[in-house]
Amino acid sequence: MRAASGISAAEFARRRKQLMRMAGEDAILVLRAAPERVRSNDTHYPYRQDSDFWYLSGFPEPDAVLVLIPGRRHGEAILFNRDRDPAREVYDGPRAGQQGAVDHYGMDDAYPIEDMDEILPGMLEGRSRVYYHFGRDTEFDLKLIGWVNQVRAQVRSGAQAPHEFLELGHLLHEQRLFKSRDELKLMQRAADISVQAHLAAMRGVRAGMHEYQLQALMEWVFRSQDAWPAYGSIVGAGANAVTLHYVANNAQARAGELVLIDAGAEYRNYAADITRTFPVDGRFSPAQRALHDLVGAAQAAAMAQTRPGLAYEAGHDAAVETLTEGLLRLGLLKGKLEARIADGSYRRFYRHKTGHWLGLDVHDVGDYRIDGQSRLLEPGMVFTIEPGLYIGADDTSVDARWRGIGIRTEDNVVITAEGHRVLTGALARSADEIEAVMSANG
Repeated sequence: MRAASGISAAEFARRRKQLMRMAGEDAILVLRAAPERVRSNDTHYPYRQDSDFWYLSGFPEPDAVLVLIPGRRHGEAILFNRDRDPAREVYDGPRAGQQGAVDHYGMDDAYPIEDMDEILPGMLEGRSRVYYHFGRDTEFDLKLIGWVNQVRAQVRSGAQAPHEFLELGHLLHEQRLFKSRDELKLMQRAADISVQAHLAAMRGVRAGMHEYQLQALMEWVFRSQDAWPAYGSIVGAGANAVTLHYVANNAQARAGELVLIDAGAEYRNYAADITRTFPVDGRFSPAQRALHDLVGAAQAAAMAQTRPGLAYEAGHDAAVETLTEGLLRLGLLKGKLEARIADGSYRRFYRHKTGHWLGLDVHDVGDYRIDGQSRLLEPGMVFTIEPGLYIGADDTSVDARWRGIGIRTEDNVVITAEGHRVLTGALARSADEIEAVMSANG
């Protein structure tokens, strides 16, 4: 049976089992749900569950703590969560309660969250290692330390207290790095919705529109298909595109300018992350096209390094070489290719890495380097490939035709046994393809 989350209860259970096997039978693992966040006074932001907590439970409510106890005869997966409260549920919607946690979320047992102070210390007793995300929540850190100290106070009576505290992310984030078949289905759906949203912006843009109107076109597509923005949408017209994390989205798009849109949908908690740069009036100028083509060539060079067994950083290195070579050819840099790469001169115009892991978080978890070396790509890894070029509007050291142009092209790829698959490949990418989409709209 597959839940509304798109992930079956059996898969959530397999994830917990795998993590507990890695932790070992003398360990205990403790995860807290994300708290509700106040937006203003007594109103809250839309609730979004903590990604680690969700990955192991699929449980959507706040005020919950998941405890995993490998090898425990009375149940390994324990949830502390809110009681049913008919009076409160009239306002906030139904709660699972303890019975729902067992019946619908596969927990071995569940207790009221109010009883945690009384019950959890007994679960810590006899365990030698505690896996936990220390430092994320100071208040809960102190609670956990207090529970451990309760057990330590009973050592003379024969109690065995945990003596080792380990970062949970070391195990769990390596597990999350490799996506299952069902996860990839959800990520493909997020990508498909995002593609439709970007097409809506390309087809809907008009000179004089505000950036927030383009944002609204895209986010309407997200919400109309039961998705949310995976992050704050970036809509930068003209020189605003040079600001990497521009979020004001309140300027007007003018004829002759480019618009850079970095936006993606989150579907069932899984993110897509796409960037496209296109002309407001549907046609690239020669200078805009030259830089757009160069960014496209850099992305293609990075894509060529995207297959099992190659270093993750090989894609970035290939993009840097292609961009630097092109910047020299266009006269934006001077000198020899090797020297400009070595001294980092290209960073004037390309200031970020070529991608990042993607999954439940838009900047997803997982190590990029192991023992000081770039890790090798393996099937199931999903990441972005997003080279760009950014030339300041007031950069008088370059010819005026280049100034104020910001371009980024970003796609999402998954490593397969044979090579890779582009989840966002349905969206126009090259200047010719973008112009064709925009001209088809009249």
